Amino acid sequence: MRIIDIIEKKREKQELTKEEIEFFVTNYTNGEIKDYQAAALIMAIFLNGMTDQETTNLTLAMAHSGEILDLSTLGEIIVDKHSTGGVGDKISIILLPLVSSLGVAVAKMSGRGLGFTGGTVDKLESIPGYQTAIEMEQFIKNVEQIGISMISQTLNLAPADKKLYALRDSISCVESIPLIASSIMSKKIASGAQKIVLDVTVGKGAFMKNIEEARKLSNTMIQIGKLANRETVCIVTNMDEPLGYAVGNSLEVIEAVKFLKGDMPEDVKQVVLELGSYMIQLAGKGENLEENKNKLLQNIENGKAYAKFLELVEQQGGDITCIENLERLPKAKYIEAIYSEEEGYIQEINSKEIGKLAGILGAGREKKEDAINPAVGIVLTKKVADKVEKNEVLAYIHADDENKLREVKTKYKEIVKIAENEGVKQKTILEIIR
Repeated sequence: MRIIDIIEKKREKQELTKEEIEFFVTNYTNGEIKDYQAAALIMAIFLNGMTDQETTNLTLAMAHSGEILDLSTLGEIIVDKHSTGGVGDKISIILLPLVSSLGVAVAKMSGRGLGFTGGTVDKLESIPGYQTAIEMEQFIKNVEQIGISMISQTLNLAPADKKLYALRDSISCVESIPLIASSIMSKKIASGAQKIVLDVTVGKGAFMKNIEEARKLSNTMIQIGKLANRETVCIVTNMDEPLGYAVGNSLEVIEAVKFLKGDMPEDVKQVVLELGSYMIQLAGKGENLEENKNKLLQNIENGKAYAKFLELVEQQGGDITCIENLERLPKAKYIEAIYSEEEGYIQEINSKEIGKLAGILGAGREKKEDAINPAVGIVLTKKVADKVEKNEVLAYIHADDENKLREVKTKYKEIVKIAENEGVKQKTILEIIR
């Protein structure tokens, strides 16, 4: 078998066999196939697409290119949750302790943020002492003991995906549904998930810019799930404006903790309840979705969800006094308000641009090796469709550098659009696809 023949076949819009795809993935991962050859095949896939069977075979080959996590010792149905990314997305920090408090086993490996999107691992690490890089035996032991563990991707999971993603990025072949779907699903399968709930974000601050793209990606991932024997549900959610009010690592932890104690921003609440109700259903803990939502709300009201989060933090070495007293979490040197220069209604808050501003402050990274500042970020006080008076506070900037503070304050006013006519409140949950 030769890579040149496989490239030619895909160039001519023919379907690749399982063996050809496995040959490519194995030999590209081990270095036998060179970047320029892989780039030619990826470009052919980008231009000509893949069938569902090809995409599934690519996904499974990538999943099996490294270690596969075996969670069968837990004796539970493991339901994994994944978001395609966004700004202000603190859902995992809220949702996973919440569903764990209802008896659903949570074994979650999360990523770091890159570019304008935040990462769950960075947020958890803003809690002093919290260990995200723990041994796999301890990870599983934590789930056995308290029903939840949330760590970074420490295993050699889907190494083919790491190489292929870097290559796709360098040759402008990122925006391909088969390649995006196989990237996401290969990591989910490698990390031991039996059932998968996906938060497919769409809008200005998401990878999918319109509902048609989000539907196509969702349907592709669901089809992969079926062919790989992994039941998958996709919740399509709006990411035109930031989710919730806080953008930045410790700031989002603060918002998450307050949510678990009953202070629930409406958009965050809708996403948490929708994803959570399906996680409970897929885990076999409740068939009726509305009843599941009530169970979730009940465990916020009775304090069990917050108690589970404290248990998680303590189990992984975190200082729970920083959760019990949020003033002890990392704090920025400067906290300054941005005031509205006019009255009217908020028409738009471009979440991608807000994410970039948080990055300027130091809350995000451009390269994986960049250090981040856990304390900095932005806390909105107004969302789309809200009424604004002149000289009313639009947001608070949390910064450690005066020059960056001034730059972000100026740019924030340019991003937030205010007009006389009433703004339209955006829908948060756009579609359920399964």
